[in-house]
Amino acid sequence: MRRSRSLAVLGATLGAVVMALFGAPAVAVAQPPTAVVVLGDSAAAGDGAGDYEPGTRGEDDNWCHRSVHAYVHRTGLAPESVNLACSGAEAAHVAFGDGTHYTERSQAQRLVEVAGRYRVHTVVVQVGANDDAALFGTGVACIRAFLDPREPPCRETLGPLVAERMAATAGKVEAAVRDVRSALRQAGYATADYTLVLASYASPVTEHMVPLQALAGCPYSKPDAAWGRTVLFPALSEALHGVAERTGARFLDMARATEGHEACTKPLQAQEWQRRITVDPEALVHGGLDAIGFHLAQESFHPTAAAHAQMGRCLGDFVRSGSSAAACVAGADGTAHLEPAPQEAPAA
Repeated sequence: MRRSRSLAVLGATLGAVVMALFGAPAVAVAQPPTAVVVLGDSAAAGDGAGDYEPGTRGEDDNWCHRSVHAYVHRTGLAPESVNLACSGAEAAHVAFGDGTHYTERSQAQRLVEVAGRYRVHTVVVQVGANDDAALFGTGVACIRAFLDPREPPCRETLGPLVAERMAATAGKVEAAVRDVRSALRQAGYATADYTLVLASYASPVTEHMVPLQALAGCPYSKPDAAWGRTVLFPALSEALHGVAERTGARFLDMARATEGHEACTKPLQAQEWQRRITVDPEALVHGGLDAIGFHLAQESFHPTAAAHAQMGRCLGDFVRSGSSAAACVAGADGTAHLEPAPQEAPAA
């Protein structure tokens, strides 16, 4: 009995010595899954791509229209993807603040929580269209000018305002991007721990439309559409590129991402990557009478699920490339490819 007690004491002593010398045995700690996250407005949420997440289809006045087909889910960058974007959002809704948009609070504040649940690898921000850039209001003005011969072309009435509007938009987007960085710092991330991408917008319009474009669902003139494609959307891209440079973000120019596949460019609407004027009766199912009016046509002139698949692949290729800036451009082969951003294009 005394011998067994001595052996037990000896064993415990040796165990203590081993622990002191080598430490406790390593215990595997589960790591949170890696994720890519997007913040922004309808273009990022996936409005127009269909199959919206329950709760964002108009239920209880939430019209964020976050699609399961949104490009954030098509990048191949991480096993998890999180969509915080919301249709109609302005830069202030991405930034920190007490206000709400379609019942949802600050996207930056929600990013703090997401960054705690996941190891966020990439953050994408696409916002500004609903700020002073006023892409929706500009589209409405162009349609009104087409339908009412008393109205001057929108390129003439709004063209002189573009520079001022884009500068004002850039200031608001820059504040939102800085809040996104602040959100990640609050979650314990260093700048080197993640990639931050600022994306611009794909032009849904072009002068290269089918005949009788108004009857096809594109009631705007070809000259105004050409102005939108060659002036308005590139101007917003240039302004956002400047924001990316000032905030240390990488920049993906999407202005030509659906080129050749814009609304009313194909004999069949299903072949296009941008919605024509679209009336969605399901909005009434989920949103009731609140859907009557704008929300019935909320999907109009937004990228389709096919477009999001192409843009998601472009985004994934861009992040993996390590480039500070690039453009996602639809190619003749029916897919979108990365090209140098206009400011980075090699000299001729």
